[in-house]
Amino acid sequence: MDKIRVGICGYGNLGRGVESEIGKNPDMELVAVFTRRKPVESLKIKAVVPVIHVDDAAEWTDKIDVMILCGGSANDLPRQGAAFAKLFNVIDSFDTHAKIPEYLKAVDRSAKEGGNISIISVGWDPGLFSLMRLYMGSILPLGKTYTFWGKGVSQGHSDAIRGIDGVADAVQYTIPVPDAVERIRSGENPDLSAREKHTRLCYVAAEPNADLGRIESEIKNMPNYFSDYDTTVNFITKDELKARHGKLPHGGSVIHAGKTGEDCKHSLEFSIKLGSNPEFTSSVLICFARAAYKLSEKGETGARTVFDIPPILLCADEEKTVKNLL
Repeated sequence: MDKIRVGICGYGNLGRGVESEIGKNPDMELVAVFTRRKPVESLKIKAVVPVIHVDDAAEWTDKIDVMILCGGSANDLPRQGAAFAKLFNVIDSFDTHAKIPEYLKAVDRSAKEGGNISIISVGWDPGLFSLMRLYMGSILPLGKTYTFWGKGVSQGHSDAIRGIDGVADAVQYTIPVPDAVERIRSGENPDLSAREKHTRLCYVAAEPNADLGRIESEIKNMPNYFSDYDTTVNFITKDELKARHGKLPHGGSVIHAGKTGEDCKHSLEFSIKLGSNPEFTSSVLICFARAAYKLSEKGETGARTVFDIPPILLCADEEKTVKNLL
């Protein structure tokens, strides 16, 4: 069987993760990395494949089966998602939850126009956690579902901070409020605001002579990212940031408290603990890239979310998977 030819657009933490993990999937091969950097020769990658400027991506439509977009949700994907969907089958990890419906519509129009398949918002949340919320809430409709993220580094939120003028680098930790988690695990079904469930802790390395007060204010008041949370901003040096916050762990839980019958209570919980957020997210992106390829081969077009993908399409060997797992 011919291998699925994969392209990577964007070579930050997520792009490097996809490059690393794609080698563990024998039905796939990396054929090119696309970047906005000028000159492209400044980008050093591990794989022996061409490095191409994004402006020349259209020249590769017949050489790539699936393009994995590895840019950030704050600035990159809103521009790239629909544009690339006209050219390629596309996978992305767009994670601005409030904007997913409008993003899905835009990508869907472009994908249909280009005759391609796109699967958006792929990762562990949105993505795997989305599926758990759907399963749990559908199985036990008399109940509530709660999602807790962290403690861990959010790539999307860190990227959003790095987009602020005067910020050289930044890392943001999402931290569950312990009391809220314990209340739910003990059987309560409280109504909790975003602020009551999580806090956000930011470590920022600013450019020389940057206005720290302005940067802190922009972070704390950023809609969809920080404005609804108690947020702490700590300014440190780039060396400190690299030494103390260079790793990218994450994790979280989806907890559903529901009941059946008169008053028979049930608790469902799905948890993950990740040593590397980008490497794990990359692994999710890769298996959904396989699904996109299979859908495209069947002639399907348009945008999808993880809800629309039959799980068997994620597998490299469908027959073996069914035999071993059922």
